[in-house]
Amino acid sequence: MSNTSAFPAASLLGYPRIGRRRELKKAIEGFWAGKIDATELDAAAKEIQLGTARRLAELGLNEVAAIPGTFSYYDQVLDAITHIGAVPARFGELRNADGQLDINAYFTLARGTVEQQPLEMTKWFDTNYHYLVPEIGPETSFSLTSTRVVEQFEYALANGFETRPYLVGPVTLLLLSKASDEAPADFNPLSRLEDVLPVYAELLSRLGAAGASWVQLDEPALVADQDVPVTEIQAAVARSYEVLGAVAGRPQILVSTPFGALRELLPTLAGAPIEALHIDAFKGAVPSAAELVLLAGKTVVAGVVDGHNIWLNDLAESAARLDTLKAAGLTVTVSTSTSTQHVPHDVTEETALSEELRSWLAFADQKVTEVVTLAAHLADPASSAAAIAQASAIIASRSEAAGVKRPEVRARLAALTPADFNRSAYEVREAAQQAALALPPLPTTTIGSFPQTGEIRSARARANKGVITSDEYTTLMKDEIKRVVELQEELDFDVLVHGEPERNDMVQYFAENLEGFDVTVHGWVQSYGSRCTRPSILWGDVTREKAITVSWAEYAQSLTSKPMKGMLTGPVTILAWSFVRDDQPLGDTANQVGLALRDEIADLEAAGIKIIQVDEPALRELLPLRRADQGAYLDWSVNSFRLSTAGAADATQIHTHLCYSEFGVIIDAIDGLDADVTSIEAARSRMDVVNDLEAHGFGRGVGPGVYDIHSPRVPGQAEVTELLGTAVKHVPVRQLWVNPDCGLKTRGYVETEESLRNLVKATKEVRAQLAVSHTH
Repeated sequence: MSNTSAFPAASLLGYPRIGRRRELKKAIEGFWAGKIDATELDAAAKEIQLGTARRLAELGLNEVAAIPGTFSYYDQVLDAITHIGAVPARFGELRNADGQLDINAYFTLARGTVEQQPLEMTKWFDTNYHYLVPEIGPETSFSLTSTRVVEQFEYALANGFETRPYLVGPVTLLLLSKASDEAPADFNPLSRLEDVLPVYAELLSRLGAAGASWVQLDEPALVADQDVPVTEIQAAVARSYEVLGAVAGRPQILVSTPFGALRELLPTLAGAPIEALHIDAFKGAVPSAAELVLLAGKTVVAGVVDGHNIWLNDLAESAARLDTLKAAGLTVTVSTSTSTQHVPHDVTEETALSEELRSWLAFADQKVTEVVTLAAHLADPASSAAAIAQASAIIASRSEAAGVKRPEVRARLAALTPADFNRSAYEVREAAQQAALALPPLPTTTIGSFPQTGEIRSARARANKGVITSDEYTTLMKDEIKRVVELQEELDFDVLVHGEPERNDMVQYFAENLEGFDVTVHGWVQSYGSRCTRPSILWGDVTREKAITVSWAEYAQSLTSKPMKGMLTGPVTILAWSFVRDDQPLGDTANQVGLALRDEIADLEAAGIKIIQVDEPALRELLPLRRADQGAYLDWSVNSFRLSTAGAADATQIHTHLCYSEFGVIIDAIDGLDADVTSIEAARSRMDVVNDLEAHGFGRGVGPGVYDIHSPRVPGQAEVTELLGTAVKHVPVRQLWVNPDCGLKTRGYVETEESLRNLVKATKEVRAQLAVSHTH
């Protein structure tokens, strides 16, 4: 080791990296648009990093390495990919003349090229954050192709802050990887561990030479069940830290394990030559007495403050957990259970929320205060006794606040019977829907939203500020709906959408129209890359006072004789993309939302809407990381969807949509939703999902996406035709729909129109091929 110092008494695993006012988003998108160059982007990034360091120091993280160096331009997994040079062969040569992967190469992997799809994207454990999936095979070459983590450390140090550099750990990186296109069918990326470790070792050596006292290696894959046998993972962990622990001049190593308990891998890490081990002591609980004995000699970084949700910490309970660890004779410091990148910056800025609600909440800055308070408790319990007592009093008062419990809502839930969760047999519904809709083979549709232009956002902002009246705003939105309907008619789509111009966000829009929710002004969190969302706050029992979407859908249907989809967000996704109350089972909360949606569906049917889509893109997202816990989750999540939709008539076609999930893992649950049509992401993974659908014998309508909307590239007609050709080989034509991967909200109209035109042309080409094949 080079520099040695005790691990800080108080620290975070990570901090929001987009900037308090989304400065990073604006800089990155400016760079993509050619409005700023790489030097200006670098300057903006450095200012965000220093701003974070200053703020955390102000809040009490003043020790060496207390401030995590978790900044990323796009994604922490992409950072690791570019550090070790794991570029898929399909991208060709991306290294510059110095052999490095510069910022242009970095974004190429994230966003793709005209010829190449970007890296696949999926969820980061049980969060709403998306990471880019590494593609690794026997042919992948590894070398140090970026030293950005070293440069970021050196910049902070030169400005007075010794941060703690961060890297996704080698075992997690390989466990999260998929086999490259060139790899044999039985290839396991973990088999490349010995080739990856020298690059990690070189990075540690360089960080030590730069003066880093500590480095954080993030290994969350160790708390989740994997397809790889546990014995192989144990061997990989032991080998990894044997090699990295032996690096001369290295920083001290903290291995962090957020999102749950280590279980059988705790002894392996306890015996590894590392100086500190983070345990998730919030979600994963405190290790057993026997496990605590194994941790002697290491600093235990106890994640007792929830980094993943926004509720005030029960400081008394957390203090008791810390006392248990300390009583075992361990060296204990305090941290968050996960990075706080999953929560907004500062609740004190949310002045539109009631003072009572704000008192229940802790955003990233407040979590720092909680960590510092608990660290003070470890040093001297009397010093934090008042703060702990105050937190306990607030938590106790919350349960009695108005709106938290509504008797009429609870009575309606209690009266539910099994019949409320079931529709008629699919064969009955299919016949009724064919008669009502008369759709052609391979019906074309989109997922819901169309591009949200600057004009739309400006109109919404002006309406919110009172610059234009509600009637004027409604007229502007109807003009946009008319434009979207006319465009779809011109493109010759079979089932239309109204484009959702009136919706700021697919969850927030409903949160603003349901009781039991509140929304923030500055509560942005990163979803992926430059994409940010403002999760709503679900704090009380949920009710629907009046129809939410009906007038918009009814107006859109009046503009066309083709079917118009009513568009709703499903109960699981509303929960997954909100900060949800922690004082009752999630299943109860999901059913409350489900009943509100059930009432909305009834009103849409009454207004003449024959197709209703209830989106559940987050169904996979909340799936517990341990298989033993997944059955109970899937039961309540599937049932809440069925409760929402089971009141629909046989002739009403219920659609759902899922995106960026490992569908094979939850194919039974997707089937259990009993939707008439399910649209799913498939373009970026090049139709891998159809194999799962075929193997399962999925028997209802399905639309595997043929247009990846998370990239600006336009798929050509030939590309879409090829994807559809793959789909029809595995799924019966009578079941297939043709659609993009997801909504089009984040795309521009030029690329959208070209892509959708190619989608329709390709569909007609495949229909013609099928007709010829059928006649022969």
